Amino acid sequence: MPFLLTPEQKQTAFWLAIWLGVVLLLVALGPVLTPFLAAAILAYTLEGAVDYLEGRRIVRWRIPRTFAVVIVISLFIGMVAALVLIVVPVLQKEIPLLQAQIPAFFQWLDQTLTPRLQSMGVDLRLDSSGLRDMVAARMATDGDAIWSTLLASARIGGSAVLAILAQMLLIPVVLFYLLLEWHQLLARIELAIPRRWAERTVELAKEADGLLAQYLRGQILVMLVLAAYYSAALAIAGLDVALPVGILTGLLVFIPYLGFGLGLALALIAAVLQFQGWEGLAIVGAIYGFGQVLESFVLTPRMVGERIGLHPLAVIFALLAFGELFGFAGVLLALPASAVLMVAFRHLAAHYLRSSFYNA
Repeated sequence: MPFLLTPEQKQTAFWLAIWLGVVLLLVALGPVLTPFLAAAILAYTLEGAVDYLEGRRIVRWRIPRTFAVVIVISLFIGMVAALVLIVVPVLQKEIPLLQAQIPAFFQWLDQTLTPRLQSMGVDLRLDSSGLRDMVAARMATDGDAIWSTLLASARIGGSAVLAILAQMLLIPVVLFYLLLEWHQLLARIELAIPRRWAERTVELAKEADGLLAQYLRGQILVMLVLAAYYSAALAIAGLDVALPVGILTGLLVFIPYLGFGLGLALALIAAVLQFQGWEGLAIVGAIYGFGQVLESFVLTPRMVGERIGLHPLAVIFALLAFGELFGFAGVLLALPASAVLMVAFRHLAAHYLRSSFYNA
């Protein structure tokens, strides 16, 4: 006898197929959805500030939500601009000095490595004139191929830059409308949930929201502690740009690898320009090495992992696993996504322990 589905089961299968198709479509449209996803993350982060300002009184005038949204977005853009203004003067100071030091660096490299290369039978000069001759010879033999590659890279790079600029300009627009209609959007999402699952879904969402709030508070603490550490450690080491580089490294730590990498690069360049020999580079490397250990094994597991109920090993595994699956975006969203998944897993485990399959 063939297996027949009931009308209710047919309806469930139909709508599950529809939602699966929607999910697959969203995955296919991933690059297009990037600014919308970034704006949604920012909206979730900033929505509490908008709610706080909304309805507050300035003398006798109540702040409407539209004006509160404009204030919050303006303050956020101002903070981003302040970070840029911290980095740009450092780069403006260091890049000309670095350009002036490049010939001396190549001369030292030639004096140090060339004799060793010649002892191994490699006739290569590493000073500026030797490298220039090597590049000229390479251009003479493979000039057409090199120019073709450069032009292709320029076209691709130019298109990528334009796409990034368009997405950056789109994020504030999407963020404004999301913040303006945040509560209406949540209400529509709740109405779209099947009624039999609505109450349970809302409970899970509230629990995940509490965990994510703990995550944000913990992450802010980590940023402040690391900004203080890098600024103080680099100042003790005698680095002239200790304060801006330390603050930048700490505040950008919420973007894994980027804040650490950019701060380390700036600090190493400053050490090369300010100190003679390898001592400055070694001191900066030690400061950033200890800072990375402090962040990865102490601050993030304690201040972030414990707040969202994740074991320190689970935090490290989440960063590695999401980075492997989804790349840089996965690393960025690893801990908040793990918090949401942990809520679902906790309820799934409780349901399993109550099931007849387990208790039979």
